[in-house]
Amino acid sequence: MKIGIISDLHVDSNELANEPFVEEVLLNKVQHLKLDLLIIAGDISNDVYRSLKVLHRLRDDAGIPVLFVPGNHDYWSKVNGITDTWEIYRKFQEFDGCLSERPYALGEDWVVIGNSGWYDYSFGDPHHSFVDYERMYFMDRTWQDSLYVQWDRGNQEMHRYFYETLERELELHKGKNIILVTHMLSNVNFTVPLPNPQWAYFNAFLGSREYTDLYRKYDVRYSIMGHVHYRKQFHDHETELICACLGNRQEWRTTDVRQEIDSTLRILELPVTGFIPTSSVE
Repeated sequence: MKIGIISDLHVDSNELANEPFVEEVLLNKVQHLKLDLLIIAGDISNDVYRSLKVLHRLRDDAGIPVLFVPGNHDYWSKVNGITDTWEIYRKFQEFDGCLSERPYALGEDWVVIGNSGWYDYSFGDPHHSFVDYERMYFMDRTWQDSLYVQWDRGNQEMHRYFYETLERELELHKGKNIILVTHMLSNVNFTVPLPNPQWAYFNAFLGSREYTDLYRKYDVRYSIMGHVHYRKQFHDHETELICACLGNRQEWRTTDVRQEIDSTLRILELPVTGFIPTSSVE
């Protein structure tokens, strides 16, 4: 089975006149490679409706399952006027490839488990206090989730919700070959390197050290993530960690979206048997 992995498409901020859309280039690549499945680890756009439109187009035109976890940008209520982020969460759940609280079976022996994940400040410098991190503001920069994401609980509580949901699902599928997908980082090696005074603070909003304990405890084969805009792979014990972020145009090494998609997309080839494309497990 041939699986494509990518994250952080940011299709809206990456649009330029007279250039092909990111989703168009990605679709062509998926078709050219004859992928059986595509996994997107969040941040398709800054709006739920745009992100869903891209997901439907990729799934329908490629004719393959597209699995997805929302990223923090996908949850933003910047233009859609939705004041409750849980409403956005539920809208994403209506897409049949959304992994939030819905593991996806790959044949008899493999399962994809995932959700957005969140941050608990554990990647941040301990010299900053909990109160400091709650401000989500440092060195004249505001972490934009504080403006556009409105859960009914704090960040650490939101992390706990996602973490406990993942652990329940991992426990239910113990013994399977597991692909874990989060938008947030699951390992400290993917945070922004220090010393860097600004990122010593803002690394706090990139994920949680607890996800490392989770994938080690349940012998996860692959841990897929996004968010930090790296294109990087790393082995930790028995787990291969993959961060395959397209990122923002100004971060690219070239000006060619086709080249950037080519260098971003990661391919897994797995020995999957008995795969039924519409299958999911509750």
